[in-house]
Amino acid sequence: MTGYPRPRPARVGPGEATDVRMTVNGAEVTVAVTPRMHLADVLREQVGLTGTHLGCEHGVCGMCTVLVDGDAARACLLLAVQCDGAEVVTVEGLGRADDQHPLQRAFSAHHGLQCGFCTPGMLMSSYDLLANGPRGTSVTPEELPAEMSGVLCRCTGYRGILAAVADTAAAHPDGLPPPANLESRTVLARSRGPAAAEPGTEQPASGRAGATEVRVPSGAPSASVAVSSALTSDIDDVWAVVLDFRRLARCLPGAELVETLDGGLFRGRARVPLGPVTLAFEGLAQVLDSDPGQHRMRLVAQGTDVGGSATQADIRLAARPGPDGGTVLEAAADLHLTGRIAQFGRALAGDVSRRMFEQLARAVDEAARTGADPVVSVPGPARVLLGVARDAARRVAAEAVVRLRTRLRPRPRRGRRAHGPNG
Repeated sequence: MTGYPRPRPARVGPGEATDVRMTVNGAEVTVAVTPRMHLADVLREQVGLTGTHLGCEHGVCGMCTVLVDGDAARACLLLAVQCDGAEVVTVEGLGRADDQHPLQRAFSAHHGLQCGFCTPGMLMSSYDLLANGPRGTSVTPEELPAEMSGVLCRCTGYRGILAAVADTAAAHPDGLPPPANLESRTVLARSRGPAAAEPGTEQPASGRAGATEVRVPSGAPSASVAVSSALTSDIDDVWAVVLDFRRLARCLPGAELVETLDGGLFRGRARVPLGPVTLAFEGLAQVLDSDPGQHRMRLVAQGTDVGGSATQADIRLAARPGPDGGTVLEAAADLHLTGRIAQFGRALAGDVSRRMFEQLARAVDEAARTGADPVVSVPGPARVLLGVARDAARRVAAEAVVRLRTRLRPRPRRGRRAHGPNG
């Protein structure tokens, strides 16, 4: 492990707060900090990157290891004011769920974890060893126990960790690939000053405005949802609203269309109440396929927030004639979640998405019927959780009724068994 970066002189007095600007995982971040706030707390509490773990908070256990200006450092020993102008890379910057760094893949293959608490520190320390160490990826398996001794595993699960690092070193004799999740974007992180965001709200990653490419999600989705809604409006009126992205965005709670680009691209932002917080995303959407005659559309959307959360969605919309001149609007989506948003669980993400689709359908019906833009409000996190809990309770009750009816259903009588001459 290499030495710590040279401390930068503090420029504030006791009890005062100052803005500190640093680059975190390729993102320019501005945070308001007090002189004694250390880097680990800023990363976790203000930037929202909770992958950096805190253990002893005395620089001994190595759990909080990050890269500062390219070198490994204990985030619990560095004051945030010392990092003004620094480039910081955390474990979130090492790779993405769909594009893991070779070290992450090796840790997974060798089960280089038990409880997982030391894993971020082990990953960042081993990256520093193989990228910056005197022997680089030429380090031998026999040398690894001493070289990796700067991070403690409270489960004593070192065997898989050392095997993962050894395999990664052997697979990259010409040098370790750089971190794979460093983005060029400008972010204004949560501030504790007067300009702070409202409690429980993440600031959007505003610099994503430069992105002009949407990737089609791959792999198994984090959650899938499908909603079928009966509308009173005529199918052509409904589909006219769907094709007008400005009006369609107004029908989705918390969504806003910011800019229309070429090639069926749209830039927008969205506020999503999930669990105890409201996440603020900014990103792109693109129409992949549209058939107005068949009333079908497929689009993909992606967005990020400053806390390291990212979401991709593969969305399908379809409409068919309903009873009494109405319309049945069908909406389905495969959701791919990474970062903190994925920690809320598939069930909650699916339930929240389902409720948003239901609100979308009602708003589309209103817009098609009146010709005016609907008024859609964003429910607070508490209201969303209560709604999700109510829906879950209804599902559990319905399943219980089905089981009870099945149990009480009369069973067909079996025929009497024929007896032989001896029985």
